[in-house]
Amino acid sequence: MASIQSPNSSLPTNQSVSVPVLGLGVWKSKPKECYSSVLSALELGYRHIDTAAIYGNEEDVGKAIRDSKIPRKDIFLVTKLWNADQGYDSALRAIDRSLEKLGTNYVDMYLIHFPVSEKRKESWRALEKIKEEGKAKSVGVSNFMIPHLKELLSSSSLVPAMNQVEFHPFLNDSKLLQFCQEKGILLEAYSPLAHGQKLQDPRIGKLAASYGKTNAQILIRWSLQKGLVVIPKSVKSERIRENADVFDFQISDEDMKSMETWNEDFRTCWDPTSVV
Repeated sequence: MASIQSPNSSLPTNQSVSVPVLGLGVWKSKPKECYSSVLSALELGYRHIDTAAIYGNEEDVGKAIRDSKIPRKDIFLVTKLWNADQGYDSALRAIDRSLEKLGTNYVDMYLIHFPVSEKRKESWRALEKIKEEGKAKSVGVSNFMIPHLKELLSSSSLVPAMNQVEFHPFLNDSKLLQFCQEKGILLEAYSPLAHGQKLQDPRIGKLAASYGKTNAQILIRWSLQKGLVVIPKSVKSERIRENADVFDFQISDEDMKSMETWNEDFRTCWDPTSVV
């Protein structure tokens, strides 16, 4: 994808916002390391930060953004509604808590973190109001599979701007990607490195050697060329820099086709496929 030239390259959504294609994920980042990693990422040119209420580090993300001196309007900030807060009234209260911790009066995108049974419809109704009130510029979902998306679309005229799911060559859900693309839902890949559990696969190493890149850079570039937003997580500045150094090469069509055969439905995180 020749248009993807820098971390600030962005993809449009159906809700009049565009999402920087590369972001920093902060899941499991402890307070001090979360603060320093966000600050490092912003200094290195990242403009997309992804957190969540359940991560317990919204305050640190907010402080790092303020201390970076980068204008708030130039940073795409995402947080998420946790399962315990799902439901209409509780979701409305949850966004206010998140905004207070982040030290901002809006987020650029607010996501339902997981498709909780019997609550996700009311949660989405709350997100519609949250967007209407300007507390979130856009709203979307996370860990939603096709049945969950179909249910949502059947009861709401507001289509999610984004669906954030685990996605990498070893969990390459082509049916979900195709469905999201058909409905105008941007797909975002979390755990794009499969939590490091597949980084030593010799097929990745062979490609990395041929392109003069690291194994992690090959996986991140694959997601970008699939048309995904990608949010690798790291707390080390050298890794954060490495993860962003993926805009000066392109994986060939032949190699992309080869990587398409690697899928083995390998999940390293939540499995929402059985949630009804």
